[in-house]
Amino acid sequence: MDGSRNLSLLNDYQTYLRVEKGLRPLTCEAYDGDLKTFAEFIEGRHGVLVTAAQQDVSAFLEHLRNHGIDSRSVARKLSCLRGFYKWLLLDRRIHHDPTINIESPKAWKVLPKSLAEPEVVEMLERAGMAASHPQAQATALRDHAILELLYAGGLRVSEITSLSTGDLSMDAGRVQVRGKGDKERIVPLGRAAVEALEEYLRHGRPHLARISSARKASPARQDPTNATRLFLSLRGMPLTRQWIWHLVKTSSNGASPHQLRHSCATHMVEHGADLRSVQLILGHADISTTQVYTHLALGRLKEVHRMHHPRASRPQAEPELADEADLNSRRIHLKEAK
Repeated sequence: MDGSRNLSLLNDYQTYLRVEKGLRPLTCEAYDGDLKTFAEFIEGRHGVLVTAAQQDVSAFLEHLRNHGIDSRSVARKLSCLRGFYKWLLLDRRIHHDPTINIESPKAWKVLPKSLAEPEVVEMLERAGMAASHPQAQATALRDHAILELLYAGGLRVSEITSLSTGDLSMDAGRVQVRGKGDKERIVPLGRAAVEALEEYLRHGRPHLARISSARKASPARQDPTNATRLFLSLRGMPLTRQWIWHLVKTSSNGASPHQLRHSCATHMVEHGADLRSVQLILGHADISTTQVYTHLALGRLKEVHRMHHPRASRPQAEPELADEADLNSRRIHLKEAK
């Protein structure tokens, strides 16, 4: 009985997140998973979600820590619970929020990993060589365009897979991206990314689109969005997030798409970009999220300061050994001084 009450409540909350908040499906799934974990914990204590007390929430967080869940994950689950109980309070389903006065665990600030510029250049040049081969296949053109776009605009995987051909403005050198919460932003693209996309649109995508047209007898393939999706598979279907991860991993000796996103931001900051511009390009809701890249660029800034500031500590050059004549001259001067 308790399980059915909790399930019904979670279904209502999922509807609220999708319809009213406009959150993306993957975000809703993550929230649903965290809340179901808490619901199972509450049921083990012979309770339900609407009757949870502050002691239940504290015990849940302690339970997570005791089972080796890191502080960042615990903080995320607590944030999820806070949103859920805030909704229940506003919907007048409860009269007290059990997450009030519960401190969020201090999470270590884990700096995002990024690739060095030579590593990115090598990866993109390798993909570009495959795409520029006289007998290059449509997939090689597509893969090169994806890698260039991931690095040029710092796009997330889900943003890449949801792009449509109409989102591109090749003449203006930009792409319209739908990010978290369906928030749209305009991302500028460099010359290399624009050229890779133009080659793919001219010689790669038409071939993959013809495959899609030939296979559209299946009802699953009659989805109208498939016809406009920018990146297509060999079967003429939109690419999946898992496939993008596999592409980046095999192209960069094990890196992830998110590392390309971090690399884009880190390299821009290292070359003098201001944080506000980087925030707009990446689509961060809060500037504090972008500020982490100042820490990543700190090593280079220290090196620049050490080399160019007049009072920075620099290694002292080894003094040259005086020749024998100079030493004799110094001895004579010392004797005369006495």
